[in-house]
Amino acid sequence: MKTGEQTLPGLVASRLDSGFTLKHMAYLLNRLALLVLTLLFISIVTFAITNLLPGNVAVMILSFRGTPEAIAALEQKLGLNDPLFLQYWHWISGMVQGDWGTSLRFKVPIAELVGQKMLASSMIIILSLMIALVFAIPLGIISAIKHNRWQDTLSSGAALTGISLPDFFWGIVFILLFSRTLGWLPSSGYVSPADNFWLSLKHALLPAITLGLGLVAQLSRMTRSAMLEVLKADYIRTARAKGISESAVILKHALRNALAPVITVLGLQLGYLFGGIIVVESLFNYTGMGWLTYQALLNRDVPLIQASVFLIAAVFMASNLIVDLIYKVLDPRMRFD
Repeated sequence: MKTGEQTLPGLVASRLDSGFTLKHMAYLLNRLALLVLTLLFISIVTFAITNLLPGNVAVMILSFRGTPEAIAALEQKLGLNDPLFLQYWHWISGMVQGDWGTSLRFKVPIAELVGQKMLASSMIIILSLMIALVFAIPLGIISAIKHNRWQDTLSSGAALTGISLPDFFWGIVFILLFSRTLGWLPSSGYVSPADNFWLSLKHALLPAITLGLGLVAQLSRMTRSAMLEVLKADYIRTARAKGISESAVILKHALRNALAPVITVLGLQLGYLFGGIIVVESLFNYTGMGWLTYQALLNRDVPLIQASVFLIAAVFMASNLIVDLIYKVLDPRMRFD
């Protein structure tokens, strides 16, 4: 099979087999070390901010049942009387070992709770990414091919509208349209895929569309810009001069080279997804990780706040590292310095 006809996984595998050197390994180790240092800094900031919040955790746990003696004993048990640096060390070492403490609000181990909610949110995130890729890339290609025509104007206007209006606005619109008016989809709630997969999918669809709409707008604009740049390249003119069909020029030559910056932007936009999921899940009462983080903030559940923020940051940074490595594998011109 010719190189130009390789699939994307085949291209990645060939790059790895032929080009992975000690320089690449050094780059990977350097990025991993930077990731660890950044997460360490995030953990310090998160711990410091949550400890500046007013109130006493022991009082919140015991509530009206707390006598001064019981509060003092619980403070001693939780280590709240220790110096802050020692409290931080106990917390971060427990996080690394998988002991994330117990939620003050839900009274269950945080690791178990977060695992359940991450599974729920992963369905929304995967669906929103699928929606974004299915719609954004074709819209971007059409806008680039029909540059300065009505198709480009319509697509660019729709993308600008999607970026300009917030997630909660689209969520309310979709609830009124698809749930209240048409009755096609439920407006709130969560169902586990293990209990009923199709009902779970129906509950996740509206939040996923709401979350993915802004991503469609961002990626379509990026695809359009990248395609416009690539279509001006000399090798595109050469391919057309050789008599290659226009569809082959667009899909096999132009799109492949335009996808690299789009993939990079997609990785950066994962942060947007994790930020927006708090608003979207709260709006739809979808009990995932975003809803859990909101409940932790609402109830000042300090251990849960710390774990949620740290986990979201870790997933975001790891996904960006993976996207960055894929970008460098797909484009051999990138230097591993």
